[in-house]
Amino acid sequence: MMRTTLKIAENVGPGQSVVLLASKDSDFSAYLSDKETAHWIKKMELKDRQASFNHFDKWVLVMLLPEEKERESALESARRSAAKHLGQLNGEKVERVAVVDLAGDSEMALAYAEGLALANYQYLKFFSQPDDKRNSLAEIALVAPGLPARQVELLAAAVGATCVARDLVNEPPAHLTSEDLGKRAKELGKEHGFEVEVLGKRKIEALKMGGLLAVNRGSAHEPTFSVLEWAPKGAPNADKPIVLVGKGVVYDTGGLSLKPTPKSMDFMKADMGGAAAVIGAFCALADARLPLRVVGLIPSTDNRINGHEYAPGDVITMHGGTTVEVLNTDAEGRLLLADALSYAKRFQPGLVIDLATLTGAAARALGKEAIAAMRTADDATFEALRQCGERTRERLVEFPLWPEYGDYLKSTIADLKNLGGQDAGAITAGKFLQHFTDYPWVHLDIAGSAFLHSKDSYRGRDATGVGVRLLFEFLLRQAAQR
Repeated sequence: MMRTTLKIAENVGPGQSVVLLASKDSDFSAYLSDKETAHWIKKMELKDRQASFNHFDKWVLVMLLPEEKERESALESARRSAAKHLGQLNGEKVERVAVVDLAGDSEMALAYAEGLALANYQYLKFFSQPDDKRNSLAEIALVAPGLPARQVELLAAAVGATCVARDLVNEPPAHLTSEDLGKRAKELGKEHGFEVEVLGKRKIEALKMGGLLAVNRGSAHEPTFSVLEWAPKGAPNADKPIVLVGKGVVYDTGGLSLKPTPKSMDFMKADMGGAAAVIGAFCALADARLPLRVVGLIPSTDNRINGHEYAPGDVITMHGGTTVEVLNTDAEGRLLLADALSYAKRFQPGLVIDLATLTGAAARALGKEAIAAMRTADDATFEALRQCGERTRERLVEFPLWPEYGDYLKSTIADLKNLGGQDAGAITAGKFLQHFTDYPWVHLDIAGSAFLHSKDSYRGRDATGVGVRLLFEFLLRQAAQR
């Protein structure tokens, strides 16, 4: 993982390159000569919002802050501007940069630093000469009068955790089996300070998790069910924890309902993006020492063919006793999640949020721009989560869970079938999951935004780590309200 250090600083160090975040009235005298300031003012008059100056021992970049009326859009513009600047900084072999808030808008400075750090992420593990490809930028210092150090610590936690999730998703399937995912969760738990218990196949069988076990039948590796917990003393929600559930299909061929083309399979290592988001969120909340009790559940296997796999037409019995007719073995994620959602009842949760790269229907409906959301949680809870999506630009679009969609899942030989037909695929998948809940619940289908096939600003290409920043922002706000 390419980890960029984020810190707060009182001053710009000698020879340190600088990004000046400015308003039209900012004072540049400490950083630019009179001639350079006049040049910048002329550029502003020409509606140019950026400039760069070579001071030989350092670079000075100037950016006029975004002026969008909507605050969340302005913050996103700052992140995206930072991603553009990163190319110049790395191109000039800059190792340390100071982001200086000349406009008195520390929130905008944080957003810019966030975009810079996230855009600087690299996954170099499998290059034979990684140092030849490594970005030069290693440290970002925020020079912003009045900015609390705590805010920079929280930003560093969010960025670092997002990079953890990206690493997990980017890992090739031969290097991240379900067993490896459990081990990695344990390692991260020790590193960051949260508890992890990994249940093996024997325990999963004892718990009668028929969905997870059915999908695992085609695998050469045993399934795992990881239980993560962050439970600080005195947490006000100790009796009603927030539970996060992440789909952990480490590789998906579709099983006997084989995916139609190799191209549709070549990025299926990303089918555990929900699990990665949950693990990343735990890294962030533990680093931040948030005073909340949070539980994470990650059912994990791959979905392959070996002659023993489950088949369309099978009927399986889920955790809790519900029977399911399998019509498509490529609709496997909902089977894993259903077992986990049923298992979550034992914690008497105040809220459960699941994240999954669940349906192509969600990706086709929303592309990479948003997350499909469904819920039984109340309006206030969902609105709080939606606002966090706007702030982090991991936006939510709510799909309905009307009772009529339940009819799509009626089976003639079992309690449910695992596929609702060609129409409303993202919704019927959510409706299937709803059956296994009896608590306030939000389902997030991240299929469109978890893995990108072309570069998208600070989200980069390949794994995005979507969900980590959204969950962390939500948990921060929940902690502040208690």
